[in-house]
Amino acid sequence: MQKLNTELKRLYLATPEAAAAGLTRVISLAFRRLPEDAEDGHWERLCVMANALQTELQLPAPAVSISGDGAYGLWLSLAQPVPLAQAREFAGLLWNAYCPALKPAANGSASAPASALALPPRLDPASGKWAAFINPGLGASFAGDEGLEMQPPEAGQLALLERLESIAPEQFASALARLQPGGETAAHATPAVTQEGLLLKDATLEDIVNFLHTKNIEPTFRFLK
Repeated sequence: MQKLNTELKRLYLATPEAAAAGLTRVISLAFRRLPEDAEDGHWERLCVMANALQTELQLPAPAVSISGDGAYGLWLSLAQPVPLAQAREFAGLLWNAYCPALKPAANGSASAPASALALPPRLDPASGKWAAFINPGLGASFAGDEGLEMQPPEAGQLALLERLESIAPEQFASALARLQPGGETAAHATPAVTQEGLLLKDATLEDIVNFLHTKNIEPTFRFLK
């Protein structure tokens, strides 16, 4: 676990001094299915948000997770800690710009010291399933079952985090300015972006198997009748 903990610290953990001063390096956005949604409605909203973060706000790709209790998540890493109030303001502006029908508090989003947010991978005590970081290209395949029965392999979690970058202070400041009333950000985003590296590329069964093989994971499948 040492290498994985090192990556989590690199991306999301503020120093004890910064945390004690009310600063954070992580913004978490949770996406839960609404009663009127199709099975993957919450995944489609996550795609809207994640694509907008990268294409409109020019931010590095966020980590994507499943929660173990029915939600997807986006995890934004800040290179320099910011006040909790500013992180929460940023999250609220993101919801207003790209998912205006959702209320962040009700949807389960948060900005807090990473220790309080229970970073993946972790076991959800209520569901008995594991929260984990996932490959964005495989995200739709988890719709309706947003948790793992077994603890995810450390090597796979590590591989997903190693390629991520933190948001530089100037990038954060620029995005915050664009999201403010009167900024340049469009009021609504649409899930039409399909460029390589973003989140709307459908994964075939062969894609999934090949990806798992690159991580030295031999998949097993269960078939539902």
